[in-house]
Amino acid sequence: QVQLEESGGGLVQAGGSLRLSCAASGSAFSINSMGWYRQAPGKQRELVASISSGGNTYYTDSVKGRFTISRDNAKNTVYLQMNSLKPEDTGVYYCSPTNPSMDYWGQGTQVTVSS
Repeated sequence: QVQLEESGGGLVQAGGSLRLSCAASGSAFSINSMGWYRQAPGKQRELVASISSGGNTYYTDSVKGRFTISRDNAKNTVYLQMNSLKPEDTGVYYCSPTNPSMDYWGQGTQVTVSS
């Protein structure tokens, strides 16, 4: 069982920055690839970035060069540093293991970017 709690969202102007955090419970955290997902209004949830247990990262094209994912296995926490935010980054952000058999989700954190 894994419990996830996202935090750090908020309202920010375009060009601003936010840092999201995801605290996870469970001893399996360090061995699992973790992802940050985004669900924009009226759209399906999409994978924004992921990080493997070894630190390999993936970013969707729209956030490359602006977002940075990192993890601290000692703290069971994964982070998403978001810079140069755009209105199209608006949505609810969730973290979750990228392994589809691990269907665990937190409540998400709202990010709103105003133009």
